[in-house]
Amino acid sequence: MNVLVLGAGQLARMMSLAGAPLNITISAYDVNTDDIIHPLTQQKLGAGLAKALADVDVVTAEFEHIPLAVLEQCQQSGKFYPGSAAILAGADRRQEKALLERCSVASARYSVINNHDDFNDAVNQLGLPLVFKSALAGYDGKGQWRLKDQADCTGVWQQMADFLATDSKQAIVAEQFIRFNRELSLVGVRAGSGEVRVYPLTENHHVNGVLSVSLARPLPRQLQQRAEQMFAAIASSLDYVGVLAIEFFEVEGELLVNEIAPRVHNSGHWTQQGADVCQFENHLRAVTGLPLGSTELLRPSLMVNILGEDSTPPAILGMPGLHLHWYGKSKRPGRKMGHINLSASSLAELKARFAKLIDLLPAAAFPELEKMLSKLTD
Repeated sequence: MNVLVLGAGQLARMMSLAGAPLNITISAYDVNTDDIIHPLTQQKLGAGLAKALADVDVVTAEFEHIPLAVLEQCQQSGKFYPGSAAILAGADRRQEKALLERCSVASARYSVINNHDDFNDAVNQLGLPLVFKSALAGYDGKGQWRLKDQADCTGVWQQMADFLATDSKQAIVAEQFIRFNRELSLVGVRAGSGEVRVYPLTENHHVNGVLSVSLARPLPRQLQQRAEQMFAAIASSLDYVGVLAIEFFEVEGELLVNEIAPRVHNSGHWTQQGADVCQFENHLRAVTGLPLGSTELLRPSLMVNILGEDSTPPAILGMPGLHLHWYGKSKRPGRKMGHINLSASSLAELKARFAKLIDLLPAAAFPELEKMLSKLTD
């Protein structure tokens, strides 16, 4: 079975690694260069989307921000999962918000801003504080503004007006600022038959808008059930096939959707060591029509992102339950270079191992890890 991934980054790389034991061959299409790439070696295998589509059985994607012409050509092939509608819902916050409303899934109150009048209406109707997010191409904290004080309206609007002037297709979505207790995410998979399997909720900690740590451990069953209901509603509405991730804010025991990601997700990397079948393999199983694998949590696990660093202390590899995953990228400040998965047989043991890992890692390169360590209690 041959699968083409739109995008040639680390997610395509990890799909390739997960697919090899199933005799699934992965190639990647770079939407910027029109090249067909081997996701592990980065060797050029050819060029042109038409050729790439002709040579594979299935097409999928590792990210949302794909040119519309590429999406349309893939959709017309009849091979594309989860399909252009799902990708567009994750790429455009306007469509994402409309989808959540159709599914009766709770999220922050919002309005769409195209001009100064829209901006004033949002401030008056939603109240302060507000978070503003670009409708297109925003990720990892980019394309966002915050407004806490009425006196700052002029300056914030000018920044957004300059941003809107650069692209006539852009808009900005204003959302009420949510004072949340914690950030959670749910990664699940839906087969073409409609079967759904869901991994346990994951608790996340972000630094400067970028995911730092994800922790998978048993959480209250009621919270898990509510997340699964929301997942099923969204996935069913999209007739989704593949892995879908949903990011939540937990507010006093209730869940609000922050955003969706129609693909395998950074907060699900822990599944490589903490679950019987990881998110990458389950995505490939779904899009190729194979039976879905178990999503059960086998042992408490966490993932630490490696950002802007191309090495880690060698001593960490001597730790039990630790697995290091590099992405083969050139070093650049803030870039996702790899991740560390850490697992243990109990929360107490995971906490002890995580504390040792924190001691070994340079604090400047791995800030705020202690905040997640403090949450590791029985």
